[in-house]
Amino acid sequence: MADFKKINAQIYAKTATTFSPDTIYWKKLGVPTLVKEFGAIDYIDFSPVEPYLFAVTASVRVQIYNPVTKLVVKNITKFQEGAHCGSFRNDGNLLVAGDDLGKVRLFDVSTKSILRFFQGHKAPVHRTFFNADGHHVSSFSDDKTVRYWDIATEKHLATYSEHSDYVRAGCTSPVSPNIILSGGYDRKINMYDTRTNEKVLSLDHGSPVESLIFLPSGGIFISAGGTSVNVYDALAGGRKIAQLSQHHKTVTCLQLASEGKRLLSGSLDRHVKIYDIATYQVVHTIDNTNGVLSLGVSKNDDTLVTGMVDGLIAIHRRDSDKGKDEEEKGKARSKGRARFNNIFESADQQITDFRHDKIEQFDRMLKKYEYNRALDSVFVASVMGKTPEKTVALIKELIRRKGLQRALKDRKHSFLVKFIGFVLRHIGDYRFTPTLVDAANILLDVYEEDFGQFAGTDVGKMFINLSRRLKKEEKILNEFLEVQGLLEMISAAADLNQPALGDEEKESDLQVSLSAQKQGVISVE
Repeated sequence: MADFKKINAQIYAKTATTFSPDTIYWKKLGVPTLVKEFGAIDYIDFSPVEPYLFAVTASVRVQIYNPVTKLVVKNITKFQEGAHCGSFRNDGNLLVAGDDLGKVRLFDVSTKSILRFFQGHKAPVHRTFFNADGHHVSSFSDDKTVRYWDIATEKHLATYSEHSDYVRAGCTSPVSPNIILSGGYDRKINMYDTRTNEKVLSLDHGSPVESLIFLPSGGIFISAGGTSVNVYDALAGGRKIAQLSQHHKTVTCLQLASEGKRLLSGSLDRHVKIYDIATYQVVHTIDNTNGVLSLGVSKNDDTLVTGMVDGLIAIHRRDSDKGKDEEEKGKARSKGRARFNNIFESADQQITDFRHDKIEQFDRMLKKYEYNRALDSVFVASVMGKTPEKTVALIKELIRRKGLQRALKDRKHSFLVKFIGFVLRHIGDYRFTPTLVDAANILLDVYEEDFGQFAGTDVGKMFINLSRRLKKEEKILNEFLEVQGLLEMISAAADLNQPALGDEEKESDLQVSLSAQKQGVISVE
């Protein structure tokens, strides 16, 4: 018989007790600023030059943000269908992106004008990157091919068709302009050399490949797919060096930080894991509100941006006011805890062993299916006041078991007053809102036919207060939706009325090609 699984009443993880240098370093990124985009965040890329602007590709646009103000400074909307993978060249002047029509566009970042228009793919192009020399572009498409383009002549120089399924991942070598790496949903990772136009290496990742990245040396590359991240040595014929399995859902993106000394992986399990490249051990974890589709880190590690499936981007900005004093304080706290633990090591071991086997009172009652008593045990002052997360956790478990309705039925007035009071007090807490809204609906369903008997009583007044509070929350939500609609209209208007190029703007050295001119947007005077 399987062991009883206790309720996880810990809504949020506790602060780490060990203040390692990495924990202190990455925690300085602070609380993120959330910005809503128009669709799932396909790709995030940072300019490699100051002020380290970052491009966010979502829906049919590429928006370029200032990391300090967290505002959009440029808006590229020259796409008829979904845009993909807006990525910068190593000088930050040019940006390349693919789209759902199979086209690849090259933009001047300062003017937002299309300089090159590459045609040839027959399906959506999900990844596009500049090669190391900055004069060529590689594109990876759902038509199962990888194409190699020359920017100057706007011609494709090579096509690689070794994949048997969508090619959704790819990268170019940071040191060699001739090496291209592609990953497909056929689980294959292929390496090509443009000098011979041949495949020089092929590996099986074991799952559909979602992301690929080279280390700065160019000799080691890393792949992500399924729940694993694999590290390979290209110079040793693709020998697998390590396999990292820290996520429990699909790993969607990879990035490097700290000058290639740290690896970041984002996953649909809402976590961003940070690894030490030297040991491949997790040194820090960043939680997000939803599944992570893309992430980017500035060259100086001052800004970390994560893009999620619901269209939110979380902009983490390093708090520059916190200096080395905070690090020293953190180290001092760690040393103090270590001394305390050494003094009471034997006693702590006994207490730890005892607590490990301890089962909460409501868990014991749930084990016996005594839902009424379990609910009573968490609606006492010592639990509701000090650890409301335990009360909410039990309510959530009862809802999951479809037992809350039975636990609330035929209750005394005193308990109903206590229950409704708890809901009113905590329904505004974003951690508890979804669970308590469901609980309020179940409560109303249970006593819908008995409202008459509560008239003039304390319970009746509490029900009225609950009704007013729910209406107030609904009104606030509608106001937020109206503001969101206005912002979307303003943003759409800004797209149609793009400002003219100023004298201070720097023009690209590239001349606009004929095919790119045909893609220009016709403006109505």
